[in-house]
Amino acid sequence: MAQLSYRDAVARGIAQEMRRDPNLVFLGEDVAAAGGVFKTTVGLLDEFGPERVRDTPISEQAILGAAAGAAMTGVPVIAEIMFSDFLAVCFDLVANEIAKLRYMTDGQVSLPMVIRTANGAGSRFGAQHSQSVENWCMMIPGLKVVAPSTPNDVVGLLAAAIRDPDPVVFFEHKSLMAVKAEVPDGDIVDQLGEARIVRNGSDVTIVALALMVSRALEAAERLARDGISAEVIDVRTLVPLDTQAILGSVERTGRLVTVEENPRLCGWGAEIASLVAHEAFWSLDAPILRITTPHIPLPAADILEDATIPSVDRIVETILAEWA
Repeated sequence: MAQLSYRDAVARGIAQEMRRDPNLVFLGEDVAAAGGVFKTTVGLLDEFGPERVRDTPISEQAILGAAAGAAMTGVPVIAEIMFSDFLAVCFDLVANEIAKLRYMTDGQVSLPMVIRTANGAGSRFGAQHSQSVENWCMMIPGLKVVAPSTPNDVVGLLAAAIRDPDPVVFFEHKSLMAVKAEVPDGDIVDQLGEARIVRNGSDVTIVALALMVSRALEAAERLARDGISAEVIDVRTLVPLDTQAILGSVERTGRLVTVEENPRLCGWGAEIASLVAHEAFWSLDAPILRITTPHIPLPAADILEDATIPSVDRIVETILAEWA
């Protein structure tokens, strides 16, 4: 077992699967010699060569068009879209082609492909390079959606995504790249659709994703000083969604709080709130709370960006206000 950063876990996860499957190819902007704009693909070109690790032109449509075409012929592909915001440039391919092809061919054609992309705020990249857009993809039938919060989950969930026969959009959070944690040696393969309870509690369930998981955990520690026992769930995959883990937790605690980096309108937390309100209404002892980014473009100024994204202070203050 060794300490591994989130960014290095990406390279390890890709390398693990490229060693396992000699047909797997990887393409994207600056992913080869440069090692990726976030240095998440360092060493892959040296190990696997330019036939399997390919730099592309600056064209998101070309990247996903080539990847989809290869996947349709049975070649498994990892395609990188540098910033998740740029999915908007190629969203027709994502939403109308990649997501629907298996359905439209009655299963005769599958797309074994993973779209990797850097997501989220906190790195001062401004309104066009800092969005959390996992809810964009969550709403499209035919896509699976993954967003790991730890280096270990990066490796295991990336392996699961690559081995899945359906297209998976894999969101890597920019503000987690330098985070380090212990990762076991050997191959790691996780399971899509399984949330993880990362802190047990009895008074309130906090559901979080990616960067918000560590903030929810810190908030839970602070709430414990005020006598509030918070259970924290790392969703990990939005599609498929582990509804049983969420509902089971709410049935134990009687309260639900979602912490999401999405803008408030139509964020993934709204879907979870709807699910719990319908399936576990009689278990609720208080209204569901959603802690989100406001429905505004993200500012570039440090102090404004920090004030916009859900913080540990805001999580604690919102929950304590409910108890007042």
